[in-house]
Amino acid sequence: MEGTGGELDYTPLLNWPPLAGGLPDCTSWLLGAMLFLAGYLLLQHLWNFHRAVSRNVPPGPRPWPILGNFLFLLLPGLVGKGSSLESRRRTFLFPHIVLNDLAQIYGNVFSLFIGSRLLVILSNFETVKEALVTHADVFSDRPNLAMVIHVTQQKGIVFAPYGSVWRQQRKFSHSALRHFGLGQLSLEAKVIEEFKYVKEEMLKHGRGSVNPFPIISNAVSNIICSISFGKRFDYEDKEFKTTLKLMSRGLELGMNSCAILINLCSWLYYLPVGPFKELGHAITEIRSFLKRIIAEHKDTLTAGNPRDFIDMYLLHVEDEKAMNKSSFNDEYLLYIISDLFVAGTDTTTNTILWSLLYMSLYPDVQEKVQAEIDAVIGRDRPPSLTDKALMPFTEATIMEVQRMTTVVPLSVPHMASETTVFQGYTIPKGSVIIPNLWSVHRDPKIWENPDDFYPDRFLDGTGHILKKEAFIPFGIGRRVCMGEQLAKMELFLMFANLLQSFTFALSDETSKPSLKGRFGLTLAPFPFNVNISSR
Repeated sequence: MEGTGGELDYTPLLNWPPLAGGLPDCTSWLLGAMLFLAGYLLLQHLWNFHRAVSRNVPPGPRPWPILGNFLFLLLPGLVGKGSSLESRRRTFLFPHIVLNDLAQIYGNVFSLFIGSRLLVILSNFETVKEALVTHADVFSDRPNLAMVIHVTQQKGIVFAPYGSVWRQQRKFSHSALRHFGLGQLSLEAKVIEEFKYVKEEMLKHGRGSVNPFPIISNAVSNIICSISFGKRFDYEDKEFKTTLKLMSRGLELGMNSCAILINLCSWLYYLPVGPFKELGHAITEIRSFLKRIIAEHKDTLTAGNPRDFIDMYLLHVEDEKAMNKSSFNDEYLLYIISDLFVAGTDTTTNTILWSLLYMSLYPDVQEKVQAEIDAVIGRDRPPSLTDKALMPFTEATIMEVQRMTTVVPLSVPHMASETTVFQGYTIPKGSVIIPNLWSVHRDPKIWENPDDFYPDRFLDGTGHILKKEAFIPFGIGRRVCMGEQLAKMELFLMFANLLQSFTFALSDETSKPSLKGRFGLTLAPFPFNVNISSR
């Protein structure tokens, strides 16, 4: 089928009987046209696939036509030796770990294919840094995958393409968040106020068993809501509780095999059955919740008096209306608010939950943190950010939890904006770049006994915080998490408040949960219950 100059020759297809010898009727003509189109698209796909795999791309498991490497999730023997039912189960549940295992076979830069789309996996710190910092001009874009388009329309801050619009939106958003307390002591009061509700909820259970997830999720979300929406929600608010559950489930569905299938066949997103229906429902309901909040703000907006992020953005939209091509509009606001609400809730919630789980599993570390809290703060006043510099072991414990769990283990996917050569390999334009941050944080060449929970690894010989360049829980480069400062503030204040007030232990009826976590866009702990004792 290949003609001169690498072009495809479709002559054999044109001589196929339904298209040769005339068109006897409309039905035959339509059938022939459809078959011709299907054949043309198939051949085009195979040709594109052949060109992709024949280039000097990074090594990896051999892909199959059309499906690429997706079959290694379904059939044994396609990844390497020892592939089994258990290994396939691990691929579904723990892809970050499986990708780390593949790096031991193929190297720190290797490739997979989803259909004909090339994925390049980066598996150690130097490689991730070189790609996202040294080659930031090429690797700062976001992929135009079907799943990303369905969920975000490539708008907002997290998944928007790299370029002038993204820079304008990020610059404004960061400035607006700072106006309402990001990185400043004024935000401290919001966290302390919210902790009063956390403490009240936990005290309701006395010394009994409690699932901390809904309490922590409500609290963390309310902090970002106070900045974004200018309000907090009661923990029993039915709509708020439902939205948080939908968000958690949507993030889990959005990064499993369901997402891979949608990227292979985008029409599956609209399938009214199974996980596809569930994912679509979650996205629709969350958007409806946020649209109602934006509509309420528009009805009560007062010029010159912004109450929160939404007000400030809406006022900026009015100021920009005189410009013909302004990127600021109500639709873009919806997606930015979605980013703030979803990312600002889920990542910090899971980090705090992991912290409580690790404190329950390592009571000696918990006691040492509490001793530092008692020595620096005491028990009569709430923790302040000004205490942080005097509490290195508490900070080191939080950092070690972040290293061990890496709540965004595969980062947010990047994309090559142009064809380039990276570490001797050709990376075609449009390739998806996956930095495996979990691998970076478990690299034995950087972290001694990386699978051990050991906060002292972040302390130097004098007991001060030891900064490590390879510690990158918020990513690295131009697309580093915009909410990093907010997350660090929340983590320290909430963690210190919790351990100042309570001691946590796993419930007697709860066996030790797996520390591998539940993989979605974020890595969440499996459900666990704790017994809470007031101090």
